[in-house]
This record gives sequence, structure tokens and C-alpha cells, in this order.
Amino acid sequence: MSVSTCPSRSAPNSDKQNPNALNREAPGLDAADRAIVLVTQAGLPLVPDPWGAVGREVGMSGEEVLSRMQRMQARGVIRRVAAVPNHYRLGYVANGMTVWDVDDAHIARLGREVATIEGVSHCYRRPRHLPHWPYNLFAMLHGRSFDEVERQAEALRERLGEACRDYRILYSSRILKKTGLRLAGAQPDAASTDTAQQG
Repeated sequence: MSVSTCPSRSAPNSDKQNPNALNREAPGLDAADRAIVLVTQAGLPLVPDPWGAVGREVGMSGEEVLSRMQRMQARGVIRRVAAVPNHYRLGYVANGMTVWDVDDAHIARLGREVATIEGVSHCYRRPRHLPHWPYNLFAMLHGRSFDEVERQAEALRERLGEACRDYRILYSSRILKKTGLRLAGAQPDAASTDTAQQG
């Protein structure tokens, strides 16, 4: 597992020429903030005091690092700080993005319900692309076997009831390199994620 910071694409200081990098001269991102983001964008160190470890790398106290990161998050420069588990290493080898065709009149309520179900790690409402893609609700399920994911999907199907017209499970087929948004001049890290194939 790694702990990752994710700079926001919607930050007011994003570089228009390169949407995958923040502008070096961006207003509101001083040299100290930039140093913190550069050190943490590949992940926080997994140590008892990660803020202190980052502080030692950038020449400030751990308290100052934490305070600056909180301010950057409040301003939208950093979207989130979150743990990023490697599901495969935890034994969850069947990872399926379920996609659902849910009646638009019920999706807001049902989406909130689905997001609270144990086993759902991500839940999103997305636009349909008719006639080729009728699905408007996405929910990521993880299991130790494909049968476990199939059972979770069937339980989710029952929960959606008559508002659900159809669904598919898109299973991960391999792990690819994963990187979030990076500051200009920074090298991507070696964390990984999944791609999906229909199952």
C-alpha cells in the first residue's frame, strides 16, 4: 500500500499548455509548497511520522508541512490525501467495475445507497453515450474470486430493483502504471493500477 497525494486538475494555477502539470510560476504556490508537492506526489513515506519525514526532505518541521498541505487542500491545489492499496497483494484478485443502466429518475437516491454498500470502493454517476453505452452508474467491486464479485453484483442488482435495466462487469486484466497529476519537471512514480476488460 502507498499513501498518495493527488494534486487537483481544477486548481486555479493549472498550466493551460500542459493539463498534466501545474505551472511552475503559478500564483499561490510558493517554492515551499511546490517542494512539498514534488516530494509527496509519488506518495507519503509509510513511517510513523510522514509529515516529519517530508519536512526533513524540504527543510521545515512536520507541523509546517501538514499545515501547508491542509491549506493547499483547502484551496484546491491538492484534491485529496488517501491510502492507495494494492488489491492484488491483499488477496483481492477479482476486481470488477460494474456498470449499470439505472433509471435517471432514481439514480441520485440509488447511487448514494450503492456507495454505502460494503465491498463498493468507488461509486460514480457518469453520462450515457447512447446508443452504444447505456450505463450511467459505475461501482467498483473487489473479491478474492470472480464468484465473489458475481455474488456482490447480484446483491447490488437486487438492491437497485426495477430501476436497473441492465448491467455488466468489467474485470481488471492487468496492472498498469498509475500516476496522478504531476508538477512540471517531476518524474512519475512506479505505483500501479488496473485496466478493465468486459467479463
